[in-house]
Amino acid sequence: MACSALLCFPHDPITTKLTWTQEVSRIVYKRCAGCHRPGGAAMSLLTYEEARPWAKAIRDEVLARRMPPWGAVKGIGDFTGDPSLSTPEIEMLIAWVEGGAPEGDPVYLPHRIPASAPNDVPLPRYSRTVAVSHEATLAQAGKLIAVRPKNLLDRESLEAWAVLPDGSVDRLIWLHDYRKVWTRDYVLREPLTLPAGSRLRVESAPNASLALYFQ
Repeated sequence: MACSALLCFPHDPITTKLTWTQEVSRIVYKRCAGCHRPGGAAMSLLTYEEARPWAKAIRDEVLARRMPPWGAVKGIGDFTGDPSLSTPEIEMLIAWVEGGAPEGDPVYLPHRIPASAPNDVPLPRYSRTVAVSHEATLAQAGKLIAVRPKNLLDRESLEAWAVLPDGSVDRLIWLHDYRKVWTRDYVLREPLTLPAGSRLRVESAPNASLALYFQ
């Protein structure tokens, strides 16, 4: 089996054509380098030598959708700035790891490696904030542009929805098995118009609440 100049993993037979240099590094640079870089919030994964020892851990984390960290359950709320891996990206990473995690030819590496963490999506201008710990009724109509969890602790969950006057339901967000370090503004891709009389419901831990930002 061919080995890197610095590393050799004799117990991992190569059974895939996917390589770090051609496919996997591009996913890591795009989705992971904001935190996994020198001086970042977690160990660096920018080189094959750094990433290869973590290959099976990477597989497990992306399978569980714990990485990249986001918090909001997919399919509930449509937020901008979601760094989550796509299904094809997850499948590619898994196939690379289970196929022996080969390096490939360094000539195919991307020319540019991200140098800094991406900024959070800025909160748009808003005119009022409604804080809901359990239930509240909107006295006036408004366009919901973002939400932010408050006092949600590690491993806790929060789910919120709006019951409109006509009885229809808009699920706003579901945060499951949360981490405090993930706390951010979840900015809607498109504002959601909620009529006056809409009932806002939040199910969460006793001390947690949700801030809703309206235009």
